[in-house]
Amino acid sequence: MGPMRKRRWKAWFGLGAFAVSFVLAACTVGPDYVPSSAPVPSAYKELKGWKRAAPADDCDRGAWWSLFKDQRLDSLEREVELSNQNIAAAEAAYRQSLAIIKEGQAGLFPTVNANYSVIREHFGAKAFGFGGGASSVASSAALGATGSAITTTISTLSTSASWDLDLWGKIRRMVESDVAASQVSAADLANAKLSAQAMLATAYYNLRSADALQALLYRDVAAFKQTLQITQHQYEAGTVSKADVATAQAQVFSTESQAINVGVMRAQFEHAIAALMGKPPADLSIPTIPLPYKLPDVPVGVPSALLERRPDIAGAERAMQQQNALIGAAIALYYPDVTLSGMFGFMGKGALALSLANEVWSISASAVQPAFDAGLRDAQVEAALSVYKQSVATYRQTVLTGFQQVEDQLAAVRILARQERVAEAAVKASQEEVDIILNQYRAGTVNFTAVNVAQETLLTNQQAALAVRQSRFVATVSLIEAVGGGWDTGLLPTAHALETRNPLIPVQ
Repeated sequence: MGPMRKRRWKAWFGLGAFAVSFVLAACTVGPDYVPSSAPVPSAYKELKGWKRAAPADDCDRGAWWSLFKDQRLDSLEREVELSNQNIAAAEAAYRQSLAIIKEGQAGLFPTVNANYSVIREHFGAKAFGFGGGASSVASSAALGATGSAITTTISTLSTSASWDLDLWGKIRRMVESDVAASQVSAADLANAKLSAQAMLATAYYNLRSADALQALLYRDVAAFKQTLQITQHQYEAGTVSKADVATAQAQVFSTESQAINVGVMRAQFEHAIAALMGKPPADLSIPTIPLPYKLPDVPVGVPSALLERRPDIAGAERAMQQQNALIGAAIALYYPDVTLSGMFGFMGKGALALSLANEVWSISASAVQPAFDAGLRDAQVEAALSVYKQSVATYRQTVLTGFQQVEDQLAAVRILARQERVAEAAVKASQEEVDIILNQYRAGTVNFTAVNVAQETLLTNQQAALAVRQSRFVATVSLIEAVGGGWDTGLLPTAHALETRNPLIPVQ
């Protein structure tokens, strides 16, 4: 190996050693992330008197609706994750966040480019000393020597590399922020699934309530027709007036009209379920199914567990780390930006001058330190700190909202259970009243007005009891949603997995 080649390899080796030593000595400026505290109560206020679910009552991860033991609801819910378009959009956003991590990680490595250029020049016999190409000097010398025209081809084939050394951790902080942002996106995806599933369950039980209401109204229509028949017989016997017959007929038609009108509400709930499943309404028909009476026991857990079970709270916590890392990226701008670059190749005559005699190379290092920026970097750090403080406030408010929603639904489920018992007692008493007054009406001891009032009171109480039962089902669905369904933070992709393999980890 010649002296020149030895010096060249020493230079390249020195550059590599310089880069490695700088990278090893690199540090990451800025604050390391420490999760902010959240206002967590020691116990739920509205949990008093609540029957805690046994372990067997717990639901599978994700399939929280299995608590209701309803096969039709189960089949509808499983379509949501597959075809709901809001979930599809959230999943696409999550995939985008994974790609952004790869983009950020690319900045940690050198950029290498392959370059090739070829120039063909011609100089006439009297063009000595002119020409603007890379070969003009050689061409001019050749012309001077020969005194005749010359045509030359000069080619360059080289590889160049540039490496922005992340000495202060700016790029690493950006990658940290991207990873946390991807976890936020994963939590958003889980939250979109939970929200869509809860909306479907709510629409489903509202639909079943509509079926129960319609069945109730048609049963009362049948009862009112029997009363009308009795009234017509008594009118024919001359014991009541025609007005009583008209009142009985109006009662039948009015109640039947209400029963028909329920069909509008039922159709809207069915259409909403279809849309949540990602289907056009024409593709879904749900048979008539009255609302059941039995409700599941919901495993609520302790308040501190809520921070791990709600995807919106988990996403808000990850957003804090996302913004905290950007503080470090802004602080790194105070320090010099060091870049290494180098080039190696061949340049000479011909279209491909691959010869050791034609080799060219260069190495360089540069450091850029802004001397004056009119307070730009100070403003950038201050802005990053402010955004982080916003994320802390958002996280704490998200936690407070979560506890509020759990307490709201705990109170609703508990109070509605008491109300339903009273409402059912009112229905039973009203039914006894109707039975007694109807017997008295047949015997002619009371007038039709008493019958009409008693039957209307019964119908009102029946509708009220059904409305309470419907509210209990909806509140139970809302309670399960408020405690996070079957989700927990263990379903989030870890930072290590995102940084090393970037997998598309399923989020339940």
